[in-house]
Amino acid sequence: MAFAISMKQMLEAGVHFGHQKRFWNPKMAPFIYGEREKLHIINLEKTLPKFRELLETIAQLTSKRGKVLLVGTKHAAREIIKEEAVRCGMPYVDNRWLGGMLTNYKTIRQSIKRLKELEAMLLNPKALTGKTKKEVLTIQREKDKLAANLEGIKSMGGLPDMLFVIDVKHEKTAILEAKRLGIPVAAIVDTNASPEDIDYVVPGNDDAMRAIRFYCKTIADVIIESRRSIIQEEAQKEKERTEKSKSKAAKPTAEIKTAKKVTKKAVEAEVVVEEITVVAAAVQPVEEKKPAPNKKKTASKASK
Repeated sequence: MAFAISMKQMLEAGVHFGHQKRFWNPKMAPFIYGEREKLHIINLEKTLPKFRELLETIAQLTSKRGKVLLVGTKHAAREIIKEEAVRCGMPYVDNRWLGGMLTNYKTIRQSIKRLKELEAMLLNPKALTGKTKKEVLTIQREKDKLAANLEGIKSMGGLPDMLFVIDVKHEKTAILEAKRLGIPVAAIVDTNASPEDIDYVVPGNDDAMRAIRFYCKTIADVIIESRRSIIQEEAQKEKERTEKSKSKAAKPTAEIKTAKKVTKKAVEAEVVVEEITVVAAAVQPVEEKKPAPNKKKTASKASK
């Protein structure tokens, strides 16, 4: 799959700006181009192929119904992460990473179940019948508290197939949990962070909102494109199911129609037979009755 991203787009988004030199991590040395006004400049010739490799992996993963969990809980990334994750239909964490969100997913699942119950309760006026305003307010607050941390993973339905992280240092707990479970991690790694424990390293600016939007929007576009084949496949299957159900419904109707036709023909045949019988009876010749012999004449003949 060809990805329409260029070095010019990265320059415009400010992907090449790293942190101040005094904050650098020596492990990022292979990805640093140079220094400008005490800021490290990231080598985009290294970033571009790394990002393309990540996009290819995500495309293959999501084309097979895989799930990528997008994580960005710092202020600069929150809104963008949520917006793009919702757009491409992927789970996300934008507020706070709860300890055990992956490693203790069974407990998290119970919290998600509770969140859904509260949402259903608040949407159903009958469920709130008999409750005081204070009780309703308590339910609303509980729901809001759960939604703040779990809204993005409410429909995840299980552990993700990949983790995409904006800031390695800020999301270290999420990365540790993913590594513990063998879930591959992709991350934007700035010059102040370590690329260790990251399966797909994309050297780049992880602070500027323009850069963050560039990463997330590009990934979301790739996911939408790769999932298009799944949507088309599901639409085709739905069409086949509809046609099959229609044919099943039409079959008994056809049989009923055939039975009705047979019955109608049988009735018509009986009517015809009856009509023929009536006509035959009407035209049947009547036998001539011979006149009875005259008794007087017979008696006179006998006396002679």
